[in-house]
Amino acid sequence: MRYLLLLSLVAAVVLSTCLAHDLTVGTSYNTRLIFQQKANYMAIPFKKRVKEVFFSDPGLQTIKGVIVRDLDHTENIATITAGGVGSSFANIRLKSARGHSLNYQIEIYV
Repeated sequence: MRYLLLLSLVAAVVLSTCLAHDLTVGTSYNTRLIFQQKANYMAIPFKKRVKEVFFSDPGLQTIKGVIVRDLDHTENIATITAGGVGSSFANIRLKSARGHSLNYQIEIYV
């Protein structure tokens, strides 16, 4: 019984650290990285942080992949609100959980 309890505790800890809300749209295979930015915003107690990241390619190249990684592995959410794969621009919305900071790595491939 102790082993089952210990195993379930270890599994819960592993799952909680692995369940980050990363956003991967399109592909990064055989493409070129055109935009890379680290978005790091401090937490405000009892508030949700919402930030918008805008990217527009002056050369009007078509975006083939967007990867947004949650570096803190929290319950934060990243979404593409406009553009993205198939466009030459992308608007990415980053929303934190209540009282958490935002720490994302944003990569756009063409």
